Amino acid sequence: MKTQEPRTVFLKDYRLPPYVIDTVTLDVRLAPSATKVASRLQMRPNAAAGKASSGPLVLDGEMLQLVSVALDGKELTSSDYAVSEKALTIAEPPAGAFTLEITTLCDPQANKALTGLYRSGTLYCTQCEPEGFRRITYYLDRPDVLAKFRVRLEADAKEAPVLLSNGNLVEEGQAGSGRHYAVWEDPFPKPSYLFALVGGKLGHVAGSFTTKSGRAVDLRIYCEPGKEDRCQWAMESLKASMRWDEERFGLEYDLDIFMIVAVSDFNMGAMENKGLNIFNDGLILARPDTATDANYESIEAVIGHEYFHNWTGNRITCRDWFQLCLKEGLTVFRDQEFTSDLRSRPVKRIEDVRFIRSYQFSEDRGPLAHPVRPDRFMEINNFYTRTVYSKGAELCRMIMTLVGREGFRKGMDLYFERHDGTAATVEDFIAAMADANGADLAQFMLWYSQAGTPELTCRFTYSADAKTAKLTVKQEQQPTPGQAKKKPMHIPLRVGLLDAKGKDLALRLADGSKAKDGVLHLRKRAESFIFTGIAERPVPSLLRGFSAPVKLEANLSDRDLEFLIAHDSDLFNRWQAAQTLAMKSLLAMTAAIRAGNAARPSPRFAKALAGLVTDDKHEAAFRAEMLTLPNETDIALALGSDLDPEAIYQARRAFRQSLGRALKNELQTVYDANAVAGDYTPDAKSMGSRALRNAALSLLTMAGGRAAVPRLRDHYKHAGNMTDAMAALRLFNEQDSPARQTALDAFYRRWKKEALVLDKWFALQAVSPLPGTIERLAELRQHPQFSMTNPNRVRSVIAAFAGGNAVQFHAPDGRGYRFVTDAVLELNAFNPLMAARLLGGFEIWRRLEPTRQKAARKSLERVLAAENLSRDVFEIASKMLNEPENPA
Repeated sequence: MKTQEPRTVFLKDYRLPPYVIDTVTLDVRLAPSATKVASRLQMRPNAAAGKASSGPLVLDGEMLQLVSVALDGKELTSSDYAVSEKALTIAEPPAGAFTLEITTLCDPQANKALTGLYRSGTLYCTQCEPEGFRRITYYLDRPDVLAKFRVRLEADAKEAPVLLSNGNLVEEGQAGSGRHYAVWEDPFPKPSYLFALVGGKLGHVAGSFTTKSGRAVDLRIYCEPGKEDRCQWAMESLKASMRWDEERFGLEYDLDIFMIVAVSDFNMGAMENKGLNIFNDGLILARPDTATDANYESIEAVIGHEYFHNWTGNRITCRDWFQLCLKEGLTVFRDQEFTSDLRSRPVKRIEDVRFIRSYQFSEDRGPLAHPVRPDRFMEINNFYTRTVYSKGAELCRMIMTLVGREGFRKGMDLYFERHDGTAATVEDFIAAMADANGADLAQFMLWYSQAGTPELTCRFTYSADAKTAKLTVKQEQQPTPGQAKKKPMHIPLRVGLLDAKGKDLALRLADGSKAKDGVLHLRKRAESFIFTGIAERPVPSLLRGFSAPVKLEANLSDRDLEFLIAHDSDLFNRWQAAQTLAMKSLLAMTAAIRAGNAARPSPRFAKALAGLVTDDKHEAAFRAEMLTLPNETDIALALGSDLDPEAIYQARRAFRQSLGRALKNELQTVYDANAVAGDYTPDAKSMGSRALRNAALSLLTMAGGRAAVPRLRDHYKHAGNMTDAMAALRLFNEQDSPARQTALDAFYRRWKKEALVLDKWFALQAVSPLPGTIERLAELRQHPQFSMTNPNRVRSVIAAFAGGNAVQFHAPDGRGYRFVTDAVLELNAFNPLMAARLLGGFEIWRRLEPTRQKAARKSLERVLAAENLSRDVFEIASKMLNEPENPA
């Protein structure tokens, strides 16, 4: 059947729910293919909804078998209601409060979409955000319907000895015939998307936390039996999160128990269900020999993120899904601050900006561009995006820049005071920030409604006669799909002026005011700022700390950039100056390669870094970042159009080789000096030393020629942890040498029984830029340990290839596109969410050179022409083909 275009949902059409649900009592009797769910809903018309509250009652439901419906104790007949594929409708509900009882059957075993109630191996688990609860029972499945839940779970005691749900455990016992039950009660009203249950054979680690008010909280982390030893870091991270939220935001946990469950089949990274977080096991399980530093840091950050949702997402939730950034952007900002406070603030800022520039800016640039708060969607699953999460976090950071750290805390306190226990909007959050600080944030609201990345053009001049410096700034917002004209934004631009010795000068403006904290407020399309009392030409440091998610072009010379690398007090801008200097060479080298000429990088970059690399005054993690060049996505964004991914890759490779040769002695020094002795620990200092040592190894390998392979063998042989082992394997991955396959085979033999480590093995091969990669991936799809029904495997092979291997994915003959398209169409039939996400690799297709453009278009047209296309895939594919590019 040919796909019909799904209905578009608009923010402007939001209406209050016609009915309120006060309490929910669920009786869930778990069985693999026929789970019986009896729900008892205490309901009433919503007086605030006006006439809508007297109309039919329409409850959402999908893939359910209706057993019975009763209204106020009277069983209804089929003439009293109507059932469709998407809903249960009762035409004439009572005018006052009523009790609705519904019994349904669902099939967890057959649910391969992994939304609603499904099976992960022998484990029962749920994923209800955004619209999965309707696959468990009929309900008003929307985030602005909040109710208190009491849940009785029953299961075969041997099959599912552990039974968990939201809230506090209030009763448990035997149910006869080898079955048992547990009753959980959540005292806090919540929307259905925060409902969760888990049942199965699970081991656990236990801990406890005493809140600032003296309450003892039981902590449990559940996992597959036998893997309890890999949960300790997750437990430490949970306690650190609870402590940090109390200290930084005054927020205390509110239940008697907090639980996390690690599952192996999960579409998401993790889910913040009230009191019962469900995690992809890759974000829980860690041991030095199986997990890298990046894994450890991700576990810490994501556990923090989901725990912080207890207040920013659960206690205050979203009125509707258009407000998704209200919980996700704000909570990403909170988890970024958590990591910054626990580890290195400058390094964390660099990491976050790398991500937003490479991935969110790319989203802004393409056919999928949308505002942080979109005004329409076809499928809400498609709006769990980099814009909503990462750019949403940047908006919160800008607000903190505008009102100050203390002012931001005051705004948060007022937000909780006003909206605890409700479903709120972006306007509610902004009003709390504005009212708490006496700030005018009206123009700032444009950040939530205008898509795209603002572009700032800065021109800096100095007058020796007047002893003044002048900064003229122009802002421009390019058209994006559906938004041809944009208004000027309120942009906080943090700046500094450095004297000849690299010291920061006082920023006195011509009108007599001072730039507080170095922040200039841009509100017009063009503005000039004149600084007085400047004895000699300073070097400007612009957009310090990346004070706004914008593109910046400034008339800074190479000498200015070198000075900033050496002297800027803002470490982020030292790094940024290095990135800018490197990018100049990378763009020139890419153009040279396309013209058939030799690619010769400027030696200035290496000279600028030579002293800094070995300078122990700077933490090792920061120096590692300084040695990392802009990635291929960054270069593509800077080039803009007519992209040749092969030329980009070769230019970056040549630059790395040149840098390795130029800094050979310095790199060898830091490689030798940063070997971490003793047992592995995931502390910031040790992680930084490993990062710097492996960054040095990368450049030494690129410059090493024939000596590269013996060096990598030695590094791999002596690796005492997964971080160092993977560093060697990633570098082997670029070596067209038999040693590469030997190393991969040895890695597989050692780790073939460890699913999460095996994901790394699959992913390594997926991102290799070497010829033959696509043929190898076709073989991996037939590997006995690969499964299309396991999201981690799909991510490690197909998503890693589409998103992390530009050279091979964008092969001119279209083979890479066909490989991914085949996977998209296969997944579309049972896991459309995963299928749609794989299409993200096509985001830049219109900006490719003509041969690759033609091949990519052919694959996208093939997707759109397929029968029975899901809403998820249809929306992405149609936008890819039909929406214009942002011309920026």
